[in-house]
Amino acid sequence: MQELLNFISSIFLLLLGTPLHSDKQIESDLQPVTVTPSGTIFGLYNVTRRGRRFESYRGIRYAEPPIGDLRFQPPKMIDKYESPVNATRDGHVCPQAWNNCCRTPPYEDMDEDCLFMNVYTPLKKDRKTLLPVIFFIHQSAFLAKTARSDIFEPNYLLDRDIVLVTFNYRLATLGFLSTGDKIAPGNNAMKDQVIALRWVQKNIRAFGGDPNSVTISGCSSGSVSVIAHMVSPMSKGLFHRAIAISGSPTKIDKMPSDQYTWAEKQARLLDCPTTNSSVIVACLKTKPWRDFARTYDKFYVFDRNPIHQWDMVVENDFGQERFLAIDLMEAIRQGNMTHVPIIINQNTAEFFSMAPPIITNSTILKQMNEDWEMMASLAFLLPKTNLKKALELLRTVYLQNRPLYLNSPESLERLGSLYCDSSVAFPVHRLANLMCRHSTQPVWYFFFTYVGECGYYISPYTGKPDRAVHQDETLYLFPSPYYCEQIGLIGRDAVIVDRMTAMWYNFAKYGDPNPIDADLGLYWPPMTPDNRTYLKISDDLTLHKNLREKRFELWEQLHPIDYN
Repeated sequence: MQELLNFISSIFLLLLGTPLHSDKQIESDLQPVTVTPSGTIFGLYNVTRRGRRFESYRGIRYAEPPIGDLRFQPPKMIDKYESPVNATRDGHVCPQAWNNCCRTPPYEDMDEDCLFMNVYTPLKKDRKTLLPVIFFIHQSAFLAKTARSDIFEPNYLLDRDIVLVTFNYRLATLGFLSTGDKIAPGNNAMKDQVIALRWVQKNIRAFGGDPNSVTISGCSSGSVSVIAHMVSPMSKGLFHRAIAISGSPTKIDKMPSDQYTWAEKQARLLDCPTTNSSVIVACLKTKPWRDFARTYDKFYVFDRNPIHQWDMVVENDFGQERFLAIDLMEAIRQGNMTHVPIIINQNTAEFFSMAPPIITNSTILKQMNEDWEMMASLAFLLPKTNLKKALELLRTVYLQNRPLYLNSPESLERLGSLYCDSSVAFPVHRLANLMCRHSTQPVWYFFFTYVGECGYYISPYTGKPDRAVHQDETLYLFPSPYYCEQIGLIGRDAVIVDRMTAMWYNFAKYGDPNPIDADLGLYWPPMTPDNRTYLKISDDLTLHKNLREKRFELWEQLHPIDYN
């Protein structure tokens, strides 16, 4: 109710004396107002962790609602707003499954009309010059999550002089349906991201952001997206630096040109015919979005496996604007990409949290032991090429040819390590080693091992985080009440927040994470092919070489590539 009163009051103030499209920035004690090339936008004030007041604009529609005839179509950017935009609350969450997993909140505000963004910026009086922009792409396997402000709060990063942009993009079937022909070429979710970047280029100056200093950043599938934008012809000129954390598109298998199998499965789940792509898409267009959301869990074969389902494709050319026209790993090897400074990382125990549901479930555990070929090939994303040898070696090296035991800490460690390396750690290793050879710009590599009070994984033995798992580094960049109380100003966790935000701020401003305006306490050199240095982030910051390379020799043997 108070937000509505603030909005009405500001409209009243404008009508009394300030033209809606004045070049002069408008501001009242009640709420901030920004006049952009696309129209006038009203926000709210908020306060950072250190007590700094900032402007918050939430729920800005950046593209037309992808509903009706626009379902399964590329997004259409909004050039002009017909009336002032009330950006005082988050936009709808894109349709997704919610299975009470991972302490994620239920989303009562879910809707197919979900292409909204949030912009957070220091007060106008605090912006002496245009500020660097951090454009953050949320994670969760292109299947889940949202940019909602209580999931990715700005209260840490806005203590720095940056403008932060978060946004939603279409997920799962509604975002990635691809039949490999002109009916559904694919990659619409990625084109949502491109449209969001174009919106930033057009409008971010009005929020105090520098359109010539945009850092694209993301975690997990958001990190995969970052690398894809470096390769995509649609994204050229829209960004100037990149941060890719805990995720890599350099998978063991080549990228497909369609996901027809998933399209057929979605059709069957919604009682649609599967005769051809035309009838599949025509029927799926008639189904309520809630029907998609309620079927997404049925794409899993067991627990949350396979974790990677809908994904990007290399688009065949049907005269459309193509997001990807070449395999991502091949593009990097050719140097066929936008060359910008980049930060890459992995954590100690990536995807470790996938192991406990198996080790604690006697039925799934029995199936894993007895049908290793089927279960392991799905869980660890193994291609058919060299599959038999891979299954034998992985079982020998990681499980030591022993069965997995119910509620066994040893079995948990072994299975968790296999999930870690197959899903994230080895692909990130491959990404960093390719980038430092083929990018003309510097590559910084870090290893996040810090364990504090915050974590996506809670140990069943201690009731606390006991290792740095997938996505944990984001909790020291974005407070999220579902995983951690907001970190204060003193203590171990506070030091990590200060270091992580310093690193991102330095990099966004200068294209270099090293101490300039914010002190990290050491010089972190870029990684090179002959000097593969990385920064280890724990209680202390230390430099090391050749991250986990001995551990990854098995994977290099199974799936060799020429790095040069």
